[in-house]
Amino acid sequence: MFVDYLTLMLINLAAGLALLAAYVYFGLGEANQKRWVPGFGVVGAIALVTGLHMTLTWPIIGSFNIAFGETTVLFGILFAATSLTLAMGWDLFTLGVYGFFAGLVSLLIGVRIINLGLTKTPLLTGVGFVLVGLGGIFSAPALHLKENRLLRTIGSIVLLVAALIFAFIGLGAYWGHLASFSTWQPK
Repeated sequence: MFVDYLTLMLINLAAGLALLAAYVYFGLGEANQKRWVPGFGVVGAIALVTGLHMTLTWPIIGSFNIAFGETTVLFGILFAATSLTLAMGWDLFTLGVYGFFAGLVSLLIGVRIINLGLTKTPLLTGVGFVLVGLGGIFSAPALHLKENRLLRTIGSIVLLVAALIFAFIGLGAYWGHLASFSTWQPK
């Protein structure tokens, strides 16, 4: 059976990026870190489940399974681990190091999406991936310099723009998928 849940993955990504932007701006260094745990946990769980399924089963065409599935696994594990780390009161720095490498992957995939003309909106999608990549690449320095309000503001803006891009793409995909799958029936 054909399964396409890319829409869910896109909206989850948008929600997660918006949450992360809010955390970087408002929550980083805040005394009550546990209030962020449920949001990061929900986003991480959805991303891990959908990303792993897509990576292991390749339910959609071609390299989209790599671009969206594997990056969603990286995103999901970071959010799930962030949730656990905040709940336990641990330091986030090592997740920033992991985020650096996940960011490199996202940056590379964004450039490659533009280069290959993948998706219906390759430039917009590619820019979204590049912005997420920059967020990941600068996560360790941002955690180290968390008192720097300018750096946190810039990081939040980058993440929020990426969230808006993926929300736009995801909502458009929902609109199109509802029409294209309206007559689909299981065989």
